[in-house]
Amino acid sequence: MIKKYLFLFFFFLGIILISVVFLPSLFMPSSISLFGGKIMGQWSKICLKIFLSTKIIIKGKENIVTEEKFFIASSHQSMFETFFLQTIFNSPRFILKNELLKIPVFGWYLKKIGSISVNRNRVTKDNLGLVDKIKQSIQNSKRPIIIFPQATRVLPEERIPFKKGVGRIYNELGIKCQPVAINSGSVWPKNGNLKSNKLITVSILKPVEPGMNSYEFVKTIEQKIYSELDLIG
Repeated sequence: MIKKYLFLFFFFLGIILISVVFLPSLFMPSSISLFGGKIMGQWSKICLKIFLSTKIIIKGKENIVTEEKFFIASSHQSMFETFFLQTIFNSPRFILKNELLKIPVFGWYLKKIGSISVNRNRVTKDNLGLVDKIKQSIQNSKRPIIIFPQATRVLPEERIPFKKGVGRIYNELGIKCQPVAINSGSVWPKNGNLKSNKLITVSILKPVEPGMNSYEFVKTIEQKIYSELDLIG
């Protein structure tokens, strides 16, 4: 029990301190804020290792798309992937719920690094223009977009259907998709019941080529990611 509280205390203390140190970056080139994000990702790894004796392995690095544009579709079980994936890929832009941008300081950073927000509870003008924002981001930057097709954190055993929106994004972008399966909920689940002496596996799967119809694509990545989660536990 004490390990859990030590982890939470030092993790959030570190995130707060990094945020404070990098406050001036909000008025500087975004590359500096992105570097701060990578530090946060490494800090999450350090805290998991020290306080929860968690080992992190990255599987399938050879599958990472290089030298061409792509977007990432990742499973979502905890806060871990929102921090750690920044250390693997080229500072991806997150598609996230609008509420996160309203968090003091942290929300400012999310805006600074070009995160794209969506209001999941209603249809808005911004939501209707979401795909256009994503297309513009892909065209103007070498950074990939990352989307969580489950749309929320789920428990390790949950297998909810992927949202249809990821299929529309795939069709509109016409680029490869990099599926990623992460079993972070086995250590850091959304219900807060932290566990120690476990293994977190970040499994980078073979990319899905463009050209499928929306429905076929959604079912394909859903099957690929859930099958991999069944293997890595």
